[in-house]
Amino acid sequence: MKYKSVFDIIGPIMIGPSSSHTAGAARIGRVARTLFGKQPTEVRVSLYGSFAQTYKGHGTDVAIIGGILDFDTYDPRIPTSIVLAEEAGMSVVFIEEDAVTDHPNTARIWMTDGREELEIVGISIGGGKIEITELNGFELKLSGMHPAILVVHNDRYGTIASVTNILTKHRINIGHMEVSRKEVGKLALMVIEVDHNIEDAVIAEIQSLPNITQVTRMIE
Repeated sequence: MKYKSVFDIIGPIMIGPSSSHTAGAARIGRVARTLFGKQPTEVRVSLYGSFAQTYKGHGTDVAIIGGILDFDTYDPRIPTSIVLAEEAGMSVVFIEEDAVTDHPNTARIWMTDGREELEIVGISIGGGKIEITELNGFELKLSGMHPAILVVHNDRYGTIASVTNILTKHRINIGHMEVSRKEVGKLALMVIEVDHNIEDAVIAEIQSLPNITQVTRMIE
């Protein structure tokens, strides 16, 4: 079930006419910013389905860029976010895609700062709720609504158990977890949503494990 209360259906406090096309879009952009960890200099947004058809009228474009600027759904700067982004030296391009996707409100965001790149696919599922379904080619399911860690690691025996053992030791409860890999024995991605924000010391302990290449934390 997607919704826990009537407020999930109504959606969050927000700027714009649509919880799906505006609040959800802002959250997709903000998750992308969080995962990237800094402000990009170049952003390319591919829009699919109803996002592509109505993004200008429903403010999906300004919402996504507002999220990438780290604005919350109710930030009054969202309507002028594209102008603000360009003033900050960010190049922004929107592409209306014809391809049919599994969900009508789908956005693919690619961003770079000239040194690193990130690409995510996000969907807005209604009521301001979202799911991130792809990260740099890894399939995943990330809501962005709970604290989480994303652990890139070598696909080796015992690596997953080592991470979960650390969380268990620190009495951190896992609400949702999944693992994605592109190829057996190569890089893999753990996505772990938890009940509470994870402290720096725990992140450092996970990063020190063998076969761990990157740990990204998303806080509530």
